[in-house]
Amino acid sequence: MLTDHIDIQLKHEEFVRQVCKTTIVYALESEKEGLATSSSNNFEDENGEPVEIICFWSEKAYANSCKKDGWKEYKLVEISLSEFIENWCIGMDKEGILVGPNFDQNMFGHEIDPLELILELVQVLQNNKSEIEFLKFENLDDLEYQIKEVLE
Repeated sequence: MLTDHIDIQLKHEEFVRQVCKTTIVYALESEKEGLATSSSNNFEDENGEPVEIICFWSEKAYANSCKKDGWKEYKLVEISLSEFIENWCIGMDKEGILVGPNFDQNMFGHEIDPLELILELVQVLQNNKSEIEFLKFENLDDLEYQIKEVLE
């Protein structure tokens, strides 16, 4: 169990490092269903139902390895890191949906609040002295400030 927890954490950390390096996030998408989703193993909504998770990956191979069972007809899509942060993470927060970074073929992995993930991404980008252009934020510092304001 402890090794599973460590493996999940390492996959999450790899997701953060890799997407900050490439500035690309991968998802699986169906015309009918939208992006690939799963249900939380750890969090429930106010009705006692598992919280929805949208799965994202840091590498094509990870995403493609999950194209089986209900997702076998899904297509791989690339999302820029700025779009992922501004549109997906912020939108998911408003909807009460979690992020599932680098979920495995068994639909298991780290489950994280989208705003918390944004702060992790910002920290790595700042540490790497990377800058990305946003449509809704002036820069990484502005993004970080506004996200922290929401979380307080």
